[in-house]
Amino acid sequence: MRKHILSLMSLFVVIALLSSCGAQRKDGGYSTGSTSSTTASGPSASQWRNGVKGTWVLNSVTRQDIPQSYTIKNIFDEAPVDCFIGSVWNLPTGNYRGSISFNASGTLCANGAVRTIIWSIFDPKNGSNPEFQFKKLYAGDKASNVTTGYRLGLSFADGQTLTMKMPVDLDNGTGYLIFNFTRQAN
Repeated sequence: MRKHILSLMSLFVVIALLSSCGAQRKDGGYSTGSTSSTTASGPSASQWRNGVKGTWVLNSVTRQDIPQSYTIKNIFDEAPVDCFIGSVWNLPTGNYRGSISFNASGTLCANGAVRTIIWSIFDPKNGSNPEFQFKKLYAGDKASNVTTGYRLGLSFADGQTLTMKMPVDLDNGTGYLIFNFTRQAN
């Protein structure tokens, strides 16, 4: 009986330590590693989910391995990249029904428009890293009937900043748009 109690107490201690530590950090924040999402080199899907919940402002979108001469007409089948700068991404807890509120003005931007989204963290469970995914909902849509969406690689989160990467297919490979967010103060 004593061995069972000690084993049970040891199990509770290990669980408490693992849950209180959160994601392993690289450079002071959450960062995906190159191995399984459940290893010490990168956060699990549930740790990423907790890390991205909240309200975020998209401060900038930069290019990685995309030539400046390459034109990106729009992202997320919505609008040009510049229209997303300053947008507010509300990623609440609960049912994961959030929104993107647009704040940029321009000829192709819809300043003041709000796009309803359903978001989640995709967990591939095959050793690949978890990804942020969302699908847009229009008036009258049921989330279960929407079959198209978007995925972004999760790069970094530290509670105040969030970085995600969107792959862009190029003629000779893949480049990335890097989305740099900061947490919106309440």
